[in-house]
Amino acid sequence: MNTKIFKIFCAGIVSCSFAVTLTSCDKFIEEEPRGVISGGEAMSEPDKMLTAAYAKLGDDWYTYPFNLWPYGDVASDDAMKGGSGTGDTEYHHLEIWTTLSALNPGGHLDELWYQLYCSVSRCNRAIVSIAQNGDKLGAQRVVREAEARFLRAHFYFKLVQLWYRVPWIDEEVYSSHSEEQTRNDVFTHEELMEKIVADLKFAYDNLPEQQADGGRADKIAAAAYLAQCYLYMAWGDGYEANTGVSHINQDYMRKVVEYTDVVKASRYDYLEDFGDIFLPEYKNSKESVFAVQHSDYTDDNTLYGRNNWSNMLNGCAGVWSMGHDFHKPTQNLVNAFKTKDGLPMFDNYNDKIDYPVNGAPTAQKWDPRLFHTVGIPSFPYKYELLDKTVGGQSVKLPMTMNNSRTPAVYGYYTSLKEVPQRSKGETFHNPWQHFAMNDYVFRYTDVMLMRAEALIELNQLGEARQIINDIRQRAKNSIDKHIEYAKNQCQIELYPASDFATKEQARLRLQWERRLEMAMEHTRYFDLRRWGIASQTLNKFFETAQNGVFTGTNDEGKKETQEYGKYYKDAHYTSGKNEYFPIPYNQLYYVPGLYTQNKNY
Repeated sequence: MNTKIFKIFCAGIVSCSFAVTLTSCDKFIEEEPRGVISGGEAMSEPDKMLTAAYAKLGDDWYTYPFNLWPYGDVASDDAMKGGSGTGDTEYHHLEIWTTLSALNPGGHLDELWYQLYCSVSRCNRAIVSIAQNGDKLGAQRVVREAEARFLRAHFYFKLVQLWYRVPWIDEEVYSSHSEEQTRNDVFTHEELMEKIVADLKFAYDNLPEQQADGGRADKIAAAAYLAQCYLYMAWGDGYEANTGVSHINQDYMRKVVEYTDVVKASRYDYLEDFGDIFLPEYKNSKESVFAVQHSDYTDDNTLYGRNNWSNMLNGCAGVWSMGHDFHKPTQNLVNAFKTKDGLPMFDNYNDKIDYPVNGAPTAQKWDPRLFHTVGIPSFPYKYELLDKTVGGQSVKLPMTMNNSRTPAVYGYYTSLKEVPQRSKGETFHNPWQHFAMNDYVFRYTDVMLMRAEALIELNQLGEARQIINDIRQRAKNSIDKHIEYAKNQCQIELYPASDFATKEQARLRLQWERRLEMAMEHTRYFDLRRWGIASQTLNKFFETAQNGVFTGTNDEGKKETQEYGKYYKDAHYTSGKNEYFPIPYNQLYYVPGLYTQNKNY
């Protein structure tokens, strides 16, 4: 016989079997393992099982980041992979798309699939534990079940967002041990989304508006998630042939407005300064509707703390002890922040390469959010000058061209939002770099942009304009506190009513605003796909991105000019195929014939 056991770590639960064969196939030694908890005992503690499911929110790693930065940013026109070259990690396939297959990036995609299903498994176990032993929870029983269903919906949304159709493993499948008989083509994409919505509706109906314990899901977070699900469903199924303005479902758009009404009326609101949103001291502010919680080792007296392992590669070279220099903004993204008379340059923003130089007067002005989002040579890093040793003496210098590992490949920009300020120290354990930065699942501004998007498609253009102008006003007010040094580089104004005279005008401005506001927050590719414009946007981007060039100053004060991005000559995005990612080879053939591969892979 096989004796199943459950081993509980601080981060969760794993299952294994213990059997030693003696002289024949029907004789075994059975021994209780030491230092572990039996399956029955674990399942008898539903609150602890739920805690294990929560723990999985941040139980990721740079090869399977749950915040999906390689899939949402590197796969888009917002970010280049970075690192020591195109062969550093398997994410290069996401930059160029042409080599993307079930084997590339096989290991990373396989790990992500596996770990997301481990997360689903924890949620299912928590649900079963609550069903069997929920009397221990008293009046909190239904609330805890609602939390478990919220978490399951969260992980399934990521799975469906990446792979279109996936096996639906719920508590019934778990209890019947039929995981290896469950196909991925039983339910359509829309039916899977409806199952996610059903879990979220249960959560919405049964969660309180505010939890006593920080970090738990509440009714407002469930409303935000429902709004997001309906927004994605409203545009189509993601494949360009079935997605876009000609496929919009007005009923789903009205659901977006309905659930964002709830968020708008809640305790959440815009944080006053855009830059504060991305500082750890504000990580659970009124802007944070729901976030994956992370901590420094000094907070919990452990070796590593509960650090953000997803972002461990994304520190600037020469700034941090191990600045791996991944997740590097593109020139196209920088150009998108250009303004003329304070408004975006929609038609000609990318006609030529421009970038601000600290202290240099220029006729070209910029949206101030650029300086909160992108680290640029000549400017301070995350609002601070960097400590350097020159000639044996400690001096302060701005970023230079030396703050990039492979400039001939990935240029010189660095990402700022996911890192703390350098003066606050670092959580570091060689050879990895750790940051105790929360990952936003939803911040208030994101939800309001969803609302504006739905309002536009419902022809309620006035309120949509007001939302977008409120966000731009906050950006306009976010100069003096953190980026006063760039004040003469910035100009941003509000949209006049004439810019929202038609739905087409309003839609363009919403999409542009979403790019600027949410840049490098892992949403860009999924936005492009939702709008049905991924192929036209990315293929146009590839044409110019291969001609990157930057002129700046190195640590010795010398001017240098460097070309980069040449690898984009091999890039192409194919509609009807690339909208979703291929099911990893290991999963496809774990049980041969069980899963159907996505189209054209």
